[in-house]
Amino acid sequence: MSAENKRNPVASTSSTDLDLDKLLNREASAFQRDVEVERILKAFKLNPYDVIDIDESATAEEIKRRYRQLSLFIHPDKTQHARAPEAFDLLKKAESELSDPAKREELDAVIKEARTQLLKSLSLPTNIPDDDQRLKDLAPSFKSQLRQASKNVLIEEEVRRRRAVKMNLANEGLEAKKKEEEVIAKKRKAEDDASWEANREQRVGSWRSFAKGSKKKKKQKVEILG
Repeated sequence: MSAENKRNPVASTSSTDLDLDKLLNREASAFQRDVEVERILKAFKLNPYDVIDIDESATAEEIKRRYRQLSLFIHPDKTQHARAPEAFDLLKKAESELSDPAKREELDAVIKEARTQLLKSLSLPTNIPDDDQRLKDLAPSFKSQLRQASKNVLIEEEVRRRRAVKMNLANEGLEAKKKEEEVIAKKRKAEDDASWEANREQRVGSWRSFAKGSKKKKKQKVEILG
């Protein structure tokens, strides 16, 4: 211990406590970053609102602000979590989809449909406002139920989309196969025509030889009869 610290033990203790607080704060911050990375990785990927963890009613500016906060918080340069780059990419993708008016409008339409289905299942009016006491009294909360209902509808939409893509690929495969067969048939016909043309002289020669032989036989027969 330095002479100054010997003379002022209180100051030494305060300095040690401050260093310990800084260390604990760094560890707490690192832990919180890891927790947020895990949350993003576990979020429902088809719902960008879930990835960014923001309400569907958020404005475009609020979404951008939330994205900036999270992207800085879990940036791979600031956390040692092995999957931080993956979480960062998911966050970026979610913000990009919500920043696209057409994609967000399509997503909101799906969520609206999920909300309608949920309210009907709860025997509540479909035009009920979110601040209605009947929704506030629900358990689990209406928000969590809506997230689950939206998840179910989004999964159904994704299954339909993948089936359509698969069907289109199958149809494209059949069309490609049909075109390939047409090309092969045309090629075979061209080869047959070329072969027929190449053997023309041989066929003509054979016919001439046959005709000449037939004339000789007729002449010999006439001479015998005479």
